Amino acid sequence: MIAGSTDGQIMVRRCLVTFKPFRIFVVGIGFFSLCFLMTSLGGQFSAKRLGDSPFTIRTEVLGGMESRGVLRKISDMLEVILKRMDSLSKLDNSSTSDTRRLDELSSAINRFQPAGLVERIQAIAQNVSNMAIRVEQILQNSMAQGRVVRDGASGQCEVPRDARFPDCPGKVDWMRSRWTSDPCYAFYGVDGSDCSFLVYLSEVEWFCPPLAWRNHSSPPTQRTQQATSVKRQAAFRTDLTVLLDQVGTGKESLSFMKRRIRRLAQQWSTAASRLEAKLQQRWRDQKKILVHVGFLTEESGDVFSPKVLKGGPLGEMVQWADILTALYVLGHNLKISMSVKELQGFLGVPPGRGSCPLTGPLPFDLIYTDYHGLQQMKQHMGLSLKKHKCHIRVIDTFGTEPAYNHEEYATLHGYRTNWGYWNLNARQYMTMFPHTPDNSFMGFVSEELNETEKRNIQQNKVNNMAVVYGKEASMWKGKEGFLQILHRYMEVHGTVYYETQRPPEVPAFVKNHGLLPQHELQQLLRKAKLFIGFGFPYEGPAPLEAIANGCIFLQPKFHPPHSSLNHEFFRGKPTSREVSSQHPYAEQYIGRPHVMTVDYNNSLEFDSAIREIMRTKVEPYLPYEYTCEGMLERVHAYIQHQDFCGPEPPFPSANLSKPGPGGASRIPGPIFTHLPNSTALGWASDVTTPPAWPPLSSLRLLVSQEGQSCVEACQLAGLVCEPAHFRFINNKEALRGLEVQCEVVDSEINHILPAFSVVRRECGLQREPLLFSCAGHSPKYRRLCPCRDFRRGQVALCRDCL
Repeated sequence: MIAGSTDGQIMVRRCLVTFKPFRIFVVGIGFFSLCFLMTSLGGQFSAKRLGDSPFTIRTEVLGGMESRGVLRKISDMLEVILKRMDSLSKLDNSSTSDTRRLDELSSAINRFQPAGLVERIQAIAQNVSNMAIRVEQILQNSMAQGRVVRDGASGQCEVPRDARFPDCPGKVDWMRSRWTSDPCYAFYGVDGSDCSFLVYLSEVEWFCPPLAWRNHSSPPTQRTQQATSVKRQAAFRTDLTVLLDQVGTGKESLSFMKRRIRRLAQQWSTAASRLEAKLQQRWRDQKKILVHVGFLTEESGDVFSPKVLKGGPLGEMVQWADILTALYVLGHNLKISMSVKELQGFLGVPPGRGSCPLTGPLPFDLIYTDYHGLQQMKQHMGLSLKKHKCHIRVIDTFGTEPAYNHEEYATLHGYRTNWGYWNLNARQYMTMFPHTPDNSFMGFVSEELNETEKRNIQQNKVNNMAVVYGKEASMWKGKEGFLQILHRYMEVHGTVYYETQRPPEVPAFVKNHGLLPQHELQQLLRKAKLFIGFGFPYEGPAPLEAIANGCIFLQPKFHPPHSSLNHEFFRGKPTSREVSSQHPYAEQYIGRPHVMTVDYNNSLEFDSAIREIMRTKVEPYLPYEYTCEGMLERVHAYIQHQDFCGPEPPFPSANLSKPGPGGASRIPGPIFTHLPNSTALGWASDVTTPPAWPPLSSLRLLVSQEGQSCVEACQLAGLVCEPAHFRFINNKEALRGLEVQCEVVDSEINHILPAFSVVRRECGLQREPLLFSCAGHSPKYRRLCPCRDFRRGQVALCRDCL
């Protein structure tokens, strides 16, 4: 009922003709305006075909100065009436006298007839003038009555001094001077009076206490909960026709995404069947999901769409196409927004500049967007973004570390950039590759080959054929040295975009095919033995596609590693991650023989690598996590298990009890226990396990070395750092289990905590959960690291996570 009431109020405000008297009145005005418009248009038609229009002769009569003055007067009166209508629409329209007066006005309008319009034009003008005066009288009388009712019920609408609402007086002062700065305030009934300010600040926003004389059947905005609806079960989909229609048209970027969706449709269908069998008809909640692709909106500049056919970057469009398909195939209720106007419509934001919050519940369970979309949501959702941000998932190619994400901490400690600082849970950022365990790994898919296709590729490989990874001519500058070495052994092919003339940056010995459609590029890769990178672009999808088609990927090693501290490309990005090669995932997670990483500045090492590649035979290889099934499995787990809206309970002492004889609890013992054949600690099996995802059965507690991050410490143990487990090890019990000697245990705000200093015997626990960080490190401290196991081929999920 509350939600229905709120929706009704919004409908009234958006429609000026909700109640009957208004309908009659405005229909009458519309009828008169239509007659006037047809009269005016008749004059235009008469100049071409005299006598064709029934208004022709009358229009000619209206040609004199006196008639034009009358028409101008009518137009002015209509404009006055329409302006008054906007104010009238905000009244409750409950006064009997007002209703009767409006009925009189409407009946007067109904008496207007088009016949004899010229002869009666003077009388009509006078009637319109009288109507404007009477509308003004009704408006003033009704507003005066409304104030009497409000002020009589409330005394004098005095600004309350309430310790529970300390910001109320200041907000009222702000409203007095700035309420006209955004039309959304008038939309919610603010009219410049203190009463309207207090009503708004107590019922739409939450800075003032509820007014005793108001009807409180509807709670303030901040207390409005997500609309409770009957849960629906998600069912896998295999027909992508509806999705293709939803993606839309009009941009080359959208055409590219739709071509990709169609090309992989059969593989998505097969993957859905496999995952459905694996889940064994387990219940899956169907979620209402909004996908807002911010970087493709006109408001963000959309520099990507014009470059799709000119060699521009396609990685983001590849990932978004796969995200849309995965969400749709999993059976969720999907809405897609490619413009700010669509975003506003889907969210139901009030008109204006984003200063006012949403009054109703958020109509979506999840919102997938990017940094551009996040900024647009902030602009148009105002205060509501803070309230609803737990529902947001940000697609973030290069990752956002917690130190950059926490606005105040980033500002104070030099981590502030143009991107981070959103104060989200770091797991709400979703990356293209699993390089930042603090974030969630979203990924994309590469086309999977069947066994017949794999055999054909191996039979038809050209052993001395290389394809260069670089579609833009600028990428070839300064690469002549090692290209000459490569040319001694192999025929070099390029796919560099050009319009009329061959790019001069491309050496003459290179066979340039120009920019190729995806299926032609795939055929080229299936013949080639080597796919060679120039060092840029970083971490794109093309190397995985080449490896999946049987190529060996050769890439440069970076000395020193590239990062935001020493390289212009990464400067300003919200991460301190060091990139050791062009494609760290390929180097670390795939490796030899499919991937070789060498120093291109060492000609002997480069020459040796080329000769080794020519001797090496490899089969097409695609990591499971980049198959359609792998992505569906991962996204399914995130949607069903990740919840950032519910409060995370503090580490519960009640959960430390152990069952004693007869079910009675006894004195608690260690909650962490040594694991066999390991230096790590695990959660004790005889201790009550708090609810968590990933489950605590996956937890492996380790200690890093000085200067080592938990990302590195876990990797060296064959594990993955799991930020969700930090809250279970951020306590003295974990320090005792690790036998750490602490003379002092402090609770502080620092992204390297929990940690300890061996020399000083100082231990520190984390006071700000948003700063739990796998990436943090310090040369003076050893860190407590919550590692976990992972499924084979699926680093994002633990063994018991599915």
